[in-house]
Amino acid sequence: MSSEWPLWEIFIRGQHGLNHRHVGSLHAPDAALAIKNARDVYTRRNEGVSIWAVRSSDIVASSPSDKGPLFEPANSKVYRHPTFYDIPADVGHM
Repeated sequence: MSSEWPLWEIFIRGQHGLNHRHVGSLHAPDAALAIKNARDVYTRRNEGVSIWAVRSSDIVASSPSDKGPLFEPANSKVYRHPTFYDIPADVGHM
């Protein structure tokens, strides 16, 4: 067993944003300390409102080479592309 602490990926939600953004990685023994360390390292100017710490080993990603088989089935589902709807003018920005 390695004596090195696990690697955590850090995501921060900015004050004026609705989504979390990946800002970096750090080592910590547990999630609570990962968040505390992330606060100290990545939010020095009080720019964050929320921090996510995700263990790097728990992230699963698709391969770019799987793009075709992974995303092509969505093209046959026309209801996901509502280009045939007329939006009334009084709806405004949508």
